Amino acid sequence: MTPAPTLPFGTWLHVFVRLFAVQGSYNYEAMIGNGIAYAAEPALRRLPGGRGGDAYRAAMARHSRYFNAHPYLAALAVGALVRAELDGESPDRVERFRTACCGPLGAAGDRLVWAGWLPFCSALALLAYGLGATAAGVLLVFVGAYNVGHVALRVWGLRAGFREGLKVAAALGSPVLRAGPLHVARATAATAGAALPLVLMRELATPGAAFWVALAAAALLSVALARLQSRVDGWRVGVAVLLVFFIYSVVR
Repeated sequence: MTPAPTLPFGTWLHVFVRLFAVQGSYNYEAMIGNGIAYAAEPALRRLPGGRGGDAYRAAMARHSRYFNAHPYLAALAVGALVRAELDGESPDRVERFRTACCGPLGAAGDRLVWAGWLPFCSALALLAYGLGATAAGVLLVFVGAYNVGHVALRVWGLRAGFREGLKVAAALGSPVLRAGPLHVARATAATAGAALPLVLMRELATPGAAFWVALAAAALLSVALARLQSRVDGWRVGVAVLLVFFIYSVVR
């Protein structure tokens, strides 16, 4: 691979900020294809002929087509596609890459974020509640932790994609994606194990009718989860439990 071209910091910043709007034009025909082109556009201006040139127009048309992947890991694809275009890769090779990376980026993102990081942030917020945090504090812990995680993932993805170009399969084998879900799952279990007793202790300090209703609801939920098992997503349960505690802390 040829040495990576150099992009000004301002161009990197424009590309990175646009990643947060990658789903802004989501539709069933192109999915997030338009968002991929929009995010890559500041870097594509550096193609021969500049903005409006033939190379620029062809690249924008290519990347506005169908593309479906996890929105956070789309940064990996954007970085790789920008590198490929600036390296002068053939359109056919770029198109094959776009088609091939949709599935892996979608599956890896689902495991790492929806099934891993989101439940962990929910457990962390429960731990904050058990330690005495207010409703605003619980919300701040959840939103803060979640956003730190997905912003860091976008930064890593954009840098790794641009560094590897069309050989980004090496980045897909990174510990972040390969072992990340396992480590996050362990952290979630440990955090939830510490949080639940603290939450119960906080509620038992002033037990009332609401507490016994919540305890009965928890017992029923446990039975339901045991019977449903693989038919229910853990992250949905985590978010639902967090929402119940948040509403209760506000109402009380």
